[in-house]
Amino acid sequence: MIPGEYVLRPEPVLINADRPTTEVDVVNRGDRPVQVGSHFHFAEANPGLEFDRAAARGFRLDVPAGTAVRFEPGDRKRVRLVALAGRREVHGLANRVDGPLDRPAAAAPGPSVPAAGGSATAPEQEQA
Repeated sequence: MIPGEYVLRPEPVLINADRPTTEVDVVNRGDRPVQVGSHFHFAEANPGLEFDRAAARGFRLDVPAGTAVRFEPGDRKRVRLVALAGRREVHGLANRVDGPLDRPAAAAPGPSVPAAGGSATAPEQEQA
């Protein structure tokens, strides 16, 4: 062996094996590019992205750590999502969960990820 040499297995490395996955169709309705990182709770992504946020609750992009998916204005993409693991808690980000993912969305404090499809509407934009 040479110092610093890498010895790699011939088999591919599987990421996110045995975790639930789903796919959602995403459209960037905004006028600027949007990039979503690998470990961001996808349901809380930029409100300019239109997709089924209820289906994305508790999921992140199924891409290698440290990478992202970019959506140009008008782009339509189908993305694969993988379930968040560990304690399944989300804090911060867009503050739409701020706690355990497995409690009902209605019990979460503050605005929640919508229960039906479509993009979230900011409270000041909601129609009466």
